[in-house]
Amino acid sequence: MGRFLIQYKNNPRRSLAADLMPLTLVGATLFILLLALVRFYLMATWPVIDLHGQKNVFFYIQTGSEFTAVRDSLQKKGWLKHPEAFEWLARRKHYDLKVKAGRYQLRNGMSNNELVNLLRSGRQVPVKIIIQNIRSREELAGKIGRQLEVDSIHLIRRFNDPTYLLEFGLTPSTLLVLFIPNTYKFFWNTSGDQLFERMKREYNRFWTSERRHKADSIRLSIPEIVILASIIEKESNKNDEKPVIAGVYLNRLKKGIPLQADPTIIFAWNDYSIRRVLNAHLTIKSPYNTYLYGGLPPGPICLPSVASVDAVLNPTHHPYIFFCAREDLSGYHNFAATLAEHSRNARKYQQALDNLRIK
Repeated sequence: MGRFLIQYKNNPRRSLAADLMPLTLVGATLFILLLALVRFYLMATWPVIDLHGQKNVFFYIQTGSEFTAVRDSLQKKGWLKHPEAFEWLARRKHYDLKVKAGRYQLRNGMSNNELVNLLRSGRQVPVKIIIQNIRSREELAGKIGRQLEVDSIHLIRRFNDPTYLLEFGLTPSTLLVLFIPNTYKFFWNTSGDQLFERMKREYNRFWTSERRHKADSIRLSIPEIVILASIIEKESNKNDEKPVIAGVYLNRLKKGIPLQADPTIIFAWNDYSIRRVLNAHLTIKSPYNTYLYGGLPPGPICLPSVASVDAVLNPTHHPYIFFCAREDLSGYHNFAATLAEHSRNARKYQQALDNLRIK
């Protein structure tokens, strides 16, 4: 202690500075750290999204995009107010190293931190797609391609690829069998392969052991069930009548009588403006012409509703082998067990069409 006092007295300024040096360094370090924290806080909480009057918008990031593409896209749309701040925070949170594709909902006034956290988390908003009332593979591909990132041309190639479809037990003609009508949620960046896998899971969920047992009881495969259901779908929009129509067609199949279904003729001509099938239409050489060829056509003529599928699985048992639209044009049908009775019903319906000048 005495030696310290002697040194301090001999050079008081030098000893005091030496003692305060560590404290000064610590203070300076803390001050710099505080400034860094304040800057980080300000940069993170800074509102960077301006939607110009809109509350929310969807922002799409394509698969394989790099960070610069995301930044430039936000700038080009005029939504990013402070691109430098966005890039500064994104790099510190390593978002620039792992961009995630998808469909993201941006909110007006989002802070920089909220924006970066949203995009780096991959929390995208799914797309709702209603799959129903589909007539063809091309229409289905177009509908999906307009709402998801996957290109419709890519889907068409998949839909027409026998080797690929064989993995799912399908052919190009029976493709629609895989798709169960419903409203589905997909991530926007769902690939074509992921779409097929999802539809296969939905298919397996729909075709329960009970439905499969009913299909076996009427001796039809699942594709055959769907093909017949697609015809019924176009014959009637009256769900309460569909099991009766199913019974007619099943009776015809059992007896070896051609189905003679007008909707298959319209499908064969690919002309959905036809309102009245005439004798001239029945000459078309097509496997879908059920007047010329017996049995079921090679594939569904549309994507049938669940009601039509269940009508085939639960047909009404009766002796009818003919049916014709009612003359009151109600959408319901008259049924007949004999050709004579059917001819009378048909004449009444044809007269009704003539009276309305429907050709």
